[in-house]
Amino acid sequence: MKLIYRQHAVRRMFERSISIADIDAAMASGRVIEEYPADTPYPSCLWLGFAGNRPLHLVFADNPGDGERIIITVYEPDPALWLADLATRRNP
Repeated sequence: MKLIYRQHAVRRMFERSISIADIDAAMASGRVIEEYPADTPYPSCLWLGFAGNRPLHLVFADNPGDGERIIITVYEPDPALWLADLATRRNP
């Protein structure tokens, strides 16, 4: 599947020193932790993966008709917002 980076994702990658290689590693080593089926124009999900020891959350949507995976944003999960597994949100 071809990766497409939204402008927002590229901006956040630059701000957070996250490389394309980091994205590739996280995509290869992770799993879906939340699904957003109502998102448009395509359902999206939150992915937890790792670039080495660095945990990353990626939000992406798949466009199967064009064989694209659209990277919407990427960030390091904040321990104040996530439990130790980095896949479960803390209660507010």
